[in-house]
Amino acid sequence: MKRKLMDILACPIDKFYPLELLAFEEKEEISSGIITCSKCNRWYPIIDEIPHMLPDELREQNEDVPFLQKWKDRIPEKTLHEGKPFNLKSSS
Repeated sequence: MKRKLMDILACPIDKFYPLELLAFEEKEEISSGIITCSKCNRWYPIIDEIPHMLPDELREQNEDVPFLQKWKDRIPEKTLHEGKPFNLKSSS
């Protein structure tokens, strides 16, 4: 994902803009990272350069929770423990 895309992305749930970006792996494009909405506390993973910005009902806990676990040292505590639709607290 190119950083420039953040200029047009809004939360698919509440349409909040601007969203926050935290890149974990980046060369020419962001290959892994997380996009968060500070209004509704939802988070969206960036996997293989693709932002997965799906509504809650289309997200898979068995995909999202391992992503949180993999990057837990880089993800803010609030997202890890209170993020929607899934977080590490709700998965235990």
